[in-house]
Amino acid sequence: MRTIVWACALAAVGVMWLGGCSTAPKSTASRENLDAQVQTAIQTAKNTDPGLQKFFDTAAGYAVFPSVGKGAFVAGGAFGRGQLFQGGQLVGYCSLTQATVGLAVGGQEYTEIIFLETPDAVNKFKAGDLAFAAQASAVAVKSGASANAKYANNVLVFTLGESGLMVEASIGGQKFSYQPLGSVPPTAPSPGRAQTSGEPAVTTASTSSTTTK
Repeated sequence: MRTIVWACALAAVGVMWLGGCSTAPKSTASRENLDAQVQTAIQTAKNTDPGLQKFFDTAAGYAVFPSVGKGAFVAGGAFGRGQLFQGGQLVGYCSLTQATVGLAVGGQEYTEIIFLETPDAVNKFKAGDLAFAAQASAVAVKSGASANAKYANNVLVFTLGESGLMVEASIGGQKFSYQPLGSVPPTAPSPGRAQTSGEPAVTTASTSSTTTK
């Protein structure tokens, strides 16, 4: 029986890792929604602990995941989609995956902000070479929490619960993927969206020609 349980757990983990969750949102609406969520997450974190501003100002880059979802039965895991910034400018989209095996019931959602101290750390993140050890932990955002926060291996992670509440989330085993803005394909206009390109509208009505003898 125990063998069956573990087999099911490992299978569930494999599905989560290989399920094909894309890095960049596929629709214009989804991208705009993520933009708004990221900016709200940043502002909420700064309001909770104004001391975080120094990390936003001095880090070589930072990744913001506004909503990391966790929760499972037997096999626990997490996924989150976010944005990567360098010099305060958006440079691409990123996604977070985390797979753990164990008895876990219930779930939680939280914001995760990863500060990358050096350009090398940013490049490592972009290449997908950044992964957290099983015992890795994040700093829970609260007033004054940033005062004693320090980088470890040029990386510093903060987490924040919904509505600005402090949350201590386990980040062990997290891995990341990155997609630069230049490689993100354009999205199709929403159905019924007005044409604004200035090009003449294409009509489907057919015209008949007559010939004279």
